[in-house]
Amino acid sequence: MKHVLMELPFDENALEPYISAETIQYHYGRHHKGYLTKLNALIEGSPFEEMSLEEIIKKSGDAIFNNASQVYNHDFYFSGMSMQKSEPSRMLKEWIERDFGSMEIFKKSFLESAAGLFGSGWVWLSVNRENHLIIESRSNADNPILYGHTPLLTCDVWEHAYYIDYRNARADYLEKWWELINWDVVSERFGEYHYIEFPCDDNSGECEFREER
Repeated sequence: MKHVLMELPFDENALEPYISAETIQYHYGRHHKGYLTKLNALIEGSPFEEMSLEEIIKKSGDAIFNNASQVYNHDFYFSGMSMQKSEPSRMLKEWIERDFGSMEIFKKSFLESAAGLFGSGWVWLSVNRENHLIIESRSNADNPILYGHTPLLTCDVWEHAYYIDYRNARADYLEKWWELINWDVVSERFGEYHYIEFPCDDNSGECEFREER
């Protein structure tokens, strides 16, 4: 099967003035699409052709891994942004406060990690194997799922994500990107993780992650 390019959950100009339509056109329409085109060409006629992106990432290497992971990472990045203001769910906020101290400390730590990542890569909010939230700085196409972690949020710090709008001012891009986080999507990802790891007792009523925000 051929993997297909995700549809953006927003119009190309919807994130302006934080991220320009020109950046989206290049980032999504050329870089993201380019990784996908290359991946499909690399896996054609191979066992990888019938696998999901997650399976390819876990079982491949070299060029196939790099392109599959970059497609996955970009899917995750673009689907996690919106101009609509939102907040973390109550349970996700509780976990953030438990593992980082406060939302303010978490934001500071995440943005510092992203600003300090040498070269190109991705910074993630993930749940590790011990069921704690962690911030992961991953170079190039590296991915948390390789380490048994559950990704919830990612920021692209490859230069093509911000250079048109911010040139080499990565920190300025990061501050604006933070304003675009779609916490509804992040909370939904967290809810899916929580449901799998801590399934509801049939007699306990509604699951915690479904409680009101």
